[in-house]
Amino acid sequence: MFFVEALEFKGLGNRSYLAGGRQAAVAIDPPRDMDRVIAAAARRGVRIAYVVETHVHNDYVTGGLELARVSGAEYLVPAGASVAFTRTPVADGHTVRVDEGLALRAIATPGHTPHHTAYALEEEGRDVAAFTGGSLLIGTVGRPDLVEPRLTEQLARAQHASARRLADELDDDVQVLPTHGFGSFCSSAQAEGDATTIGKERETNDALTRDVDTFVAQILAGLEDVPAYYTQMGPANAAGPAPLDLTPPKRADAGEIASRLAAGEWVVDLRSRVAFAEGHVAESFNFEGDGKLATYLAWLIPWGKPVTLLADTPEQIAKAQRELVRVGIDRPAAAATGDPADWVREGEQPASFPRARFADLAHVRERGDDVVVLDVRRHSERAGGYIDGSVHIPIHELHGRVGDVPDGTVWVHCAGGMRAAIAASLLDATGRDVVAVDDAFDAATEAGLTLTRPATDRPLFASPARK
Repeated sequence: MFFVEALEFKGLGNRSYLAGGRQAAVAIDPPRDMDRVIAAAARRGVRIAYVVETHVHNDYVTGGLELARVSGAEYLVPAGASVAFTRTPVADGHTVRVDEGLALRAIATPGHTPHHTAYALEEEGRDVAAFTGGSLLIGTVGRPDLVEPRLTEQLARAQHASARRLADELDDDVQVLPTHGFGSFCSSAQAEGDATTIGKERETNDALTRDVDTFVAQILAGLEDVPAYYTQMGPANAAGPAPLDLTPPKRADAGEIASRLAAGEWVVDLRSRVAFAEGHVAESFNFEGDGKLATYLAWLIPWGKPVTLLADTPEQIAKAQRELVRVGIDRPAAAATGDPADWVREGEQPASFPRARFADLAHVRERGDDVVVLDVRRHSERAGGYIDGSVHIPIHELHGRVGDVPDGTVWVHCAGGMRAAIAASLLDATGRDVVAVDDAFDAATEAGLTLTRPATDRPLFASPARK
């Protein structure tokens, strides 16, 4: 009997896996905080015999090197990956015995990276699962543009061939277990569903249902912007990440928080967007700890900028630290917990700004108020329709483009509220008057706001005006 346990990391939209038998197991694409993998192995009473990477990751810092060192496991890395540490290079067809009757076979699947390798888990010589990393995902494939722009089309064609190789070599009932595709920007599109098999992908995945030219044109046309911090992840993983340190950061009082802000450092408030809007340290930024903290903070913050964390409780700080080490933000400069009134110096008051719904925006527009509507969604989201007359600056560009926001009170929105809260905090920190629209974008038309498509600049649809 074999087992496969998925370890999910929702903040980054990835999964790692532990798979094995009665006595031993293999860890696939482990996270930086590899203690979760060790704990999973301990619960099952197995030793970790192998740690394997499907590729040198672009979206998170791996825990593979440290996990192999701590556990004594053999570290398997694709032979084509250029790395600076000792490992076992794995070529196509390389097979290792994991446990009694259980083996792992490497399958070269270039596309996401030139050296990408998937692994088939064999039980008694029969393939039962495929760890596909960033090659064949649920309904899509890993994006091919993260290595080198000049290689993008070549890698897209390789993705098509690799997906078809997996479909040709593996039976329909083989589980497909990807690393990316659950919210990660390493995916060409987001997964629909939570589980899949080779048979299901054969019927629905564009890489398996479309010819190579159609597939490549489609995938290249749909590529999103690349998170800025991705440029740091590959080199960190190739060099060999340092052991992580999750000890609590030093405590910051109101004076130190003010000093760090004056020095140009980032102070990040992890509380909910509701609590932040009601009261916060002036010039601090709101990245909700329960949102996609690692993705958006790492994307927006100038790399290497010291960061101080504010939260309700020490537990929230600890959780945020764990999220952030996965993307190489290793040690907060300081932290504080409690109430925003305790984070400002004597005689000062917390800052605040209003929150609203799309219905409120419709009302002020009907009233004739001159307001700026700022859309911070991605380009692909805006292509589906935007509020007539709105200004578009994607959230990841806003910090460097605050000067492009027209004068006036800024009503900022996204698709659901989280990114609007980040954007509102960035604008508020510069002294702008802001209103954070905390609402689902579907409510815009229900409120009577007219949507327009970018290609035509003609009304897409409009509901009767609110009375």
